Amino acid sequence: MELLNNHPLIVALFAVIFAQVIKIPINFVASKKIDVSLAFSTGGMPSSHSAAVAALTTSVGIEHGLDSPYFAIACVLSIIVMYDATGIRRHAGEHATILNQLVKDFQRFVDEAKQWQDKQEQEKQRELKELLGHQPIEVFFGAVTGILLSILVYSTIF
Repeated sequence: MELLNNHPLIVALFAVIFAQVIKIPINFVASKKIDVSLAFSTGGMPSSHSAAVAALTTSVGIEHGLDSPYFAIACVLSIIVMYDATGIRRHAGEHATILNQLVKDFQRFVDEAKQWQDKQEQEKQRELKELLGHQPIEVFFGAVTGILLSILVYSTIF
């Protein structure tokens, strides 16, 4: 039951859930399509990873002070996670986009060369996941989401 008294953990998990769920209406406004699967996928606006670590860092700062070693640990972790989201994971997604296009082009060439017009659905190759990382603006709004949620929860509930 001590776990339920860990306010920074609760706020960080709430920030993840909030950021994942809010992707659905944001995507609807942008594309006029409802895609519930966004709640369970990586990437998109806002970054749930950034929301989580920003909420955690803000919560630790509120509870233990900005001069505490706990805040320092959370802050450095947040910086690493957000840097990774805009760097390595984003580039992996861009590589996946290019690889998927190469697979499509190669497949088209093979189809034309061998005239495979009746290819079975189960024979199609599975595409790599392209939406892995985040644009810097998505990370920024993820962090803002986490910070604001932490402040709101601490000022109203805890």
